[in-house]
Amino acid sequence: MGERFRLYLDLIRWSRPAGWLLLLWPTLSALWIAAHGFPGWHLLAVFVLGTILMRSAGCCVNDVADRDFDKHVKRTAARPVTSGRVSVKEALVLGALLALCAFGLVLTTNAVAVTWSFAALAISLVYPYAKRFVSMPQAVLGVAFSFGIPMAFAAVQSRVPLLAWVLLVGNLFWVLAYDTEYAMVDRDDDLRIGMKTSAITLGRADVAVVMGCYAAFLAIWAVALMERIPLIALATGLLAAAAQAVWHFTLIRSRSRDGCFKAFRLNHWVGFAVFAGIVAGYAIQ
Repeated sequence: MGERFRLYLDLIRWSRPAGWLLLLWPTLSALWIAAHGFPGWHLLAVFVLGTILMRSAGCCVNDVADRDFDKHVKRTAARPVTSGRVSVKEALVLGALLALCAFGLVLTTNAVAVTWSFAALAISLVYPYAKRFVSMPQAVLGVAFSFGIPMAFAAVQSRVPLLAWVLLVGNLFWVLAYDTEYAMVDRDDDLRIGMKTSAITLGRADVAVVMGCYAAFLAIWAVALMERIPLIALATGLLAAAAQAVWHFTLIRSRSRDGCFKAFRLNHWVGFAVFAGIVAGYAIQ
């Protein structure tokens, strides 16, 4: 029993929190913006736990979808489903249970949030298969990883205003940046097995596009929020995020596996910097 539990923890990447942190910071940022400050302990708990649960469920579905590809990639060959230590049925059942738990949390909010949760689930299920047909599947992931933003507005305001979609578009550019860095790690393996990724599609333009996406993300959020949050706090958070993006350029410019993977793993600090600026801004208003 203990061994199975450890395998399930490995399946949902429990020891690698970077994945759910990448989802969490923009979601919490949207929660603070929608509520014009602290959203209350109930919504905070719902979105923190829901983010962790949905990211874990997504890992289960992703590993099932990619099991025949992952065995050919050095970094992923030992994953529980790919290696046969966890069956496809087990992974899908676990993913479904985690998603149901997340849905149970959404049910404690309001009807608008519940309705939008079905769209969020659909996008999460589509992404693992997009890599077979879309030359830039990272764009699909960008929508999936940004959907906590409209969900947060729906839960707080019982509506999804234009601002939420503007922030979603901006966040999509950030996802394109860090997931392209992630794809750069596996580019050689993905080329060999015929997987489609942004790193392959962009070719030698990859580094330039990653940096452009960082810039687009920060610019869109700056313009969207500059009249809502005190400039000193917003600028501090965005500049801290921009400084990290510049550092990531030094990590990925040689396109080494280690450098690109390090940049990806540390990207959640970019999101945290933006979130911290937003929280500070509402605190001093």
